[in-house]
Amino acid sequence: MPPSCCGCLSQYTHHHLVAFLLTFFSYVLLHASRKTFSNVKVSISAQWTPSVQNDSAPAFSPGQTWEGNHLFADEKQATLFLGALDSIFLFSYALGLYFSGVIGDRLNLRYVLCFGLCGSAAVEFVFGTLTEWLHIYNIYLYCGLWVLNGLLQSAVWPCVVAVMGNWFGKAGRGFVFGLWSACASVGNILGAFLASSVLKYGYEYAFLVTSVVQFAGGVVVFFGLITSPKEVGLSLESETGLGPVETDTDSHRPLMSDEEDEVEAEAYGGRYQSVQQPDEPLAEPPQAVSFLQAFGLPGVLPYSLAYACLKLVNYSFFFWLPFYLSNNYGWKEAEADRLSVWYDVGGIIGGTLQGLISDFMGKRAPVLAISLALAMGALIGYSHSPNDQVINAALLATTGFFIGGPSNMISSAISADLGRQEALRGSKEALATVTGIVDGTGSIGAAGGQYLVSLIESKLGWMYVFYFFVVMTGGSIVFITPLLLKEVRAMWRDRQALQRQL
Repeated sequence: MPPSCCGCLSQYTHHHLVAFLLTFFSYVLLHASRKTFSNVKVSISAQWTPSVQNDSAPAFSPGQTWEGNHLFADEKQATLFLGALDSIFLFSYALGLYFSGVIGDRLNLRYVLCFGLCGSAAVEFVFGTLTEWLHIYNIYLYCGLWVLNGLLQSAVWPCVVAVMGNWFGKAGRGFVFGLWSACASVGNILGAFLASSVLKYGYEYAFLVTSVVQFAGGVVVFFGLITSPKEVGLSLESETGLGPVETDTDSHRPLMSDEEDEVEAEAYGGRYQSVQQPDEPLAEPPQAVSFLQAFGLPGVLPYSLAYACLKLVNYSFFFWLPFYLSNNYGWKEAEADRLSVWYDVGGIIGGTLQGLISDFMGKRAPVLAISLALAMGALIGYSHSPNDQVINAALLATTGFFIGGPSNMISSAISADLGRQEALRGSKEALATVTGIVDGTGSIGAAGGQYLVSLIESKLGWMYVFYFFVVMTGGSIVFITPLLLKEVRAMWRDRQALQRQL
């Protein structure tokens, strides 16, 4: 039986807490700015269409200026372009993930992470704020900026997962990563409230607030993040313990870190030792695996394909939920933004609880399969939600629990498991690469799905969009079935061995 959570948590130090919080809030801020685009789609659509076609447009586009800034003849064309922008972003994001993971395993993770956060913030400011202030409305400019934004944002997730994988061993990883992976959902909630609070002044101010906060977060990360125990003279000695290693060069230490010549072993139960071991030979630094080697690791391909189906559904809710609530039920955009956070609340609870259960079971696939099977029923139930905000919120939270939970587990805890598996034979520099492969493949699926969602909705209606989600969720179960059967057989063998011993 895996060790208890309290036992696992007792080994952690203030360095673990700082790494947890800085990586957590890095992705919170990134997702808050990313969520802004989905939360202001109605306002953007109104700005991009003539006032004679859109009753809400005069609030955003005075009559004397609409002829100079409208891009589309009607709201339906604007909606299709918004879906195309989502796909453009995700395709470039997916492409960037395949490269940023490899880069993250070869360069200092802190530099790559800071570059992604600050660069993305600058692009979002130009896209949503500067173009509106300067009255620049150009389809090609929007597409180019969103391609660049996707490439820059792709540098963040592999880096934060790699940092977490460096600091936290496999014991208790499901719970710790389940709790930590709430960063995306917390970011969605923060982004929804930030956008709704300033939306009355114009959608450009929503982009302004979130991009400024994200840029500030990138600066804090640059000066404060310690990316690995090696930077303070420690390394994961086993799955749970830490042991001494040679420190990295000073250029890999953040400027705000303590100048520690030795670590107090007594303070943490003897787990830590001084790094000054001149008589011991220096260990060879681990070599980063190649992209093809990482792709061929056991479990990487099936989990990547399963995540492609699942992320399509999860990101469809992320990109389209406020738009769906506003258009399908006639609720105000600010109300729809606030109501949409219940999906993320369900995802936070689901990811943490399911990660904890997988720790106690010692297996991930059975927990995933059960949750995804229940998610198919939750999707059908939500598609028939009445025009009642309380019932809708409850069904949203349930759907988020069964979809967001598995999505969080695959993208964080399972990616870290795959990047630390025994098949690496001692190489520890595969975490960012494997994470990039899993998330990149998932983003390809999500990218293709966003345009399909807008196309299916315009041709057949929202009900068929939910049928499409059910099919994709079933596809995730199909891809993890071989891993599920393998883990179930292993559990059966373990149980029989235990019975023989008794």
